[in-house]
Amino acid sequence: MCGIAGIIGSNAKNYHGELKKMTDAMVHRGPDSSDFEFYENAALGHRRLSIIDLSENGKQPMFSSTKNECIVLNGEIYGYQNIKAQYPEYPYRGSSDTEVILAMYQRKKENLIHDLPGMFAFAIWDNEKQELFCARDRFGEKPFFYAFGKNNEFIFASEIKAILASGLIQPKVNQEAISYYLQYGYVSTYHSIYENIHTLPPAHQLIWKEGKINVSRYYSLPAKDRILSLSDAKEEFTYLLKKAVQKQLIADVEVGSFLSGGLDSSSIVALVAEFLPKQTTISFGYDHEDSELKYAKEIAEKYKTNHVEVHEKKEDLATSLLKISPFFDEPFADISFIPHFEICKNARKNLTVVLSGDVGDELFGGYNFYRVENQLRKHFSYKNIIAQFGLNLYQKVKPISFLSQKNLQHENILDFHKNFVRNSFNQEEKKALGITSTYSQPYSFSANPDSLNDIMRLDLEGYVPGNMMVKSDRMAMANSLEVRTPFLDLDFAEFCIQLPEQLKIDNENDKIILREAMGSYWTETIRGRQKQGFGMSIKTWFEEENLINLSNSLLKDSNQKIFNYIDFKASQKFLNKDHKHWNLLQLALWAHNNQSIL
Repeated sequence: MCGIAGIIGSNAKNYHGELKKMTDAMVHRGPDSSDFEFYENAALGHRRLSIIDLSENGKQPMFSSTKNECIVLNGEIYGYQNIKAQYPEYPYRGSSDTEVILAMYQRKKENLIHDLPGMFAFAIWDNEKQELFCARDRFGEKPFFYAFGKNNEFIFASEIKAILASGLIQPKVNQEAISYYLQYGYVSTYHSIYENIHTLPPAHQLIWKEGKINVSRYYSLPAKDRILSLSDAKEEFTYLLKKAVQKQLIADVEVGSFLSGGLDSSSIVALVAEFLPKQTTISFGYDHEDSELKYAKEIAEKYKTNHVEVHEKKEDLATSLLKISPFFDEPFADISFIPHFEICKNARKNLTVVLSGDVGDELFGGYNFYRVENQLRKHFSYKNIIAQFGLNLYQKVKPISFLSQKNLQHENILDFHKNFVRNSFNQEEKKALGITSTYSQPYSFSANPDSLNDIMRLDLEGYVPGNMMVKSDRMAMANSLEVRTPFLDLDFAEFCIQLPEQLKIDNENDKIILREAMGSYWTETIRGRQKQGFGMSIKTWFEEENLINLSNSLLKDSNQKIFNYIDFKASQKFLNKDHKHWNLLQLALWAHNNQSIL
């Protein structure tokens, strides 16, 4: 895992100073070494976190055997040993996965991307073609940002802060990104918070040539569901997940696992035990009655892991936010990022690589709102339920906690999901704050408005890369830790995406396929568990005086930078110690952290 950077322009050696500033800004992503390589028109830089091929042969930027090509890679290519065997003509010098991409490029050029698994963001300079080929993995696990400098240089890096550190661009705030953030709590995976710094979306490639770029999608989620029986599905599910875990255990350092005590992480730990005689597991918990630590301990004892418990430390929240929020570079409102930072920090004391159980909810139907949407779809029609039976009668028959007259006014479950689930500020509230821009993220498929599987696909293309993978990457890299996500193994993820809905969720059960396939690996207590959140409530956090003091300093002072972008007077109506308040506080923190450039 690493940080990559580059500047493409004439007389590239003249950019050595700018490139060094870029890599220095990402020292947390790769503390082991920093290196640079230069062609006449290309300067490439790299920060290294050594995981595979710890020798000098694994260092980057990495030249090909002919030195015509040079690559910088952030990520891991799972199963790369098997790929390597398919390219025997290449004269390998080391044992790294990076070199395999160079071998693929020499034979297939840009078409290599269709055969490349794993999590990655990379750039290859082809000196003969005077062309830069860049690509980002299918699910957005690794980031890639780019911009054009004041002299039309093409600049790219793993993080926005590195592009800013070059000094070659004056950022301009993106009003559409602020609008999207206020609604969802994160910036769209198709945007950055700056209109002149861009993100390469997941499953896209970019080719730079003669000062111009072409960005195109190279992969789309499978759009059709398979017809499959439960018994056949269980067998294939288990086989593919075991393969995914086995591939992601490849490293020249110890690989540990996050263990929350939930179904997903417990499954990963159970399967790791089949390949490793001893593994390290790490759990984080708040010291209150709903803590998940006791569940994690059960699994740790069952599989005799070297188990590390991280308990909440009462560092005040204001200090935590001021310390952690700069790693995001953009406003980010997911409340679990603080505990996620803490577990990554503690994991890094003994480990460099950790497996995570992320994205199980989106693949297997684990969120409570999926069950609600399933009930809404199956038990009434939005178009006639109120007219035929009346809302009160329906609620007596099938009570659902957060239904109301207003929430039932959506046209279908897709409309309900997009405009109610995970939403913070609605259009009217954003308009009151002075935000008139709107943005709707594009998707690779046309969603069936009554399909739960399509709603999960939307989350895989929107929420997962825009929120989950941002949190995972930034909090892990802030602590120089690599986090791998076996559920996003391409073969396994595609299999799950195409599973029939009834193998994922019904009115009484969630994650049906996971429970059926993995239930025997868990303890009895774990088998009966439902989804539990990570962290404490916003309301509880706002009871802390230090957080209120930080909020007051940032949101009750009209001179703060945030009020260059939203209306001060209107914002005061939303400071009610709830999610909207938290959302505004994170926006204010971002503006505060970047006030020197805004």
